[in-house]
Amino acid sequence: MSDSPDTVTLRRTSRVVAVIPARGGSQGVPLKNLEPVGGRPLVVRAVEACRASRLVSEVVVSTDHPSIAEAGRRAGARVIIRPATISGDTATSESAVLHALDEMTADGLPAEIAVLVQCTSPFIDPADLDSAIAQVLADEADVVFSAVESHAFLWKYGTEGLGGVNHDPSYRQRRQDREPEFRETGAFYVMRSEGLRRGGARFFGRLAAQRVPEPHAVEIDTPGDLRLAQMLALVVDGLPPVDVDAIVTDFDGVHTDDGVFVTEDGSEGVLVSREDGMGVSLARRAGIRFLILSTETNPVVSARAAKLQVPVLQGQGDKAAALSTWMAAEGLDPARVAYLGNDVNDLGCLGLVGWPVAVANAHPDVRSAARLLLRRRGGAGAVRELCELVVEAAAQRPVTGVSPGLVSATPLT
Repeated sequence: MSDSPDTVTLRRTSRVVAVIPARGGSQGVPLKNLEPVGGRPLVVRAVEACRASRLVSEVVVSTDHPSIAEAGRRAGARVIIRPATISGDTATSESAVLHALDEMTADGLPAEIAVLVQCTSPFIDPADLDSAIAQVLADEADVVFSAVESHAFLWKYGTEGLGGVNHDPSYRQRRQDREPEFRETGAFYVMRSEGLRRGGARFFGRLAAQRVPEPHAVEIDTPGDLRLAQMLALVVDGLPPVDVDAIVTDFDGVHTDDGVFVTEDGSEGVLVSREDGMGVSLARRAGIRFLILSTETNPVVSARAAKLQVPVLQGQGDKAAALSTWMAAEGLDPARVAYLGNDVNDLGCLGLVGWPVAVANAHPDVRSAARLLLRRRGGAGAVRELCELVVEAAAQRPVTGVSPGLVSATPLT
């Protein structure tokens, strides 16, 4: 979507800084801000949402933890190290925003508008951010915060027992007859910097609510919240084109159903899918590099790799290290690599690439770490499904000449 003239004018004449507080400490979920949702750490999701905004001038991550700082930098944010005095459990988000604004003012970059963005809300829509910012820039409000419309009937225990809070229990109104109320989601707060400095709190002056969809209102405080968000991401995030340059897969449980045939002499055999063979062939024809990466060493893996005409790395106790070395040797950007796994020994590799993918019957921890959950099970066409998605995305790229990775191959089965 192109910028409207009004949007361009607002962006050029006003400095809007989004500050993402991201402490290393967390009571409910240790190092929560680095936990993956939809295959990306929470702090990265927050940075990406802010960077996709048309009205945010700069994105800042305020943190006291080196790993969070590195993740923020890699995602494209400026990192401001938060002092210990405002990094404890009792520190407010406002203190982090004010510290960041002071640091930027000292650098000669004062901000007219401050946007407090919470990592714990993983489904922020940049369009909602822009709508809220535009209201403050247009002087329609001093503070705009994200909220969902609610028609819930609330109850509270009092001296006389349980009673209605926002309704008369003796008269049950229909939903359409009740005035909507608004529940604060905690995702973002757009504030005039001057008002924030004056009062030290996020609410002041004229307030307005930016309505967001209910699925975007998820807030992560507990391990249960995190698991819910991870599963919801598979629906809310949708499926952008799986535009990658390479596919790396585990073998057992991905090319196979994780079962094994054992003969009397102790030799092993596995069942593979002819569909997967065709999928690998299609990927190779499209110039997509392919690698099989396996923890165990087994002749059956070598035989299948030879049949597919793809390289294989076996006996890799540290699969993540092996994957990093291979990507570096191939000159690949990890963000443009897909890794397909099924079990917990794949988690390290899933965390290294831009497209962590899980087969349909993957371990729950792998499903949670995946950006894409396939419809097919391991050994039953999962590799073919991923290859087709990658080939489809490759076909949509602008034609700039023949890919150096393009090879001529006959269909494999």
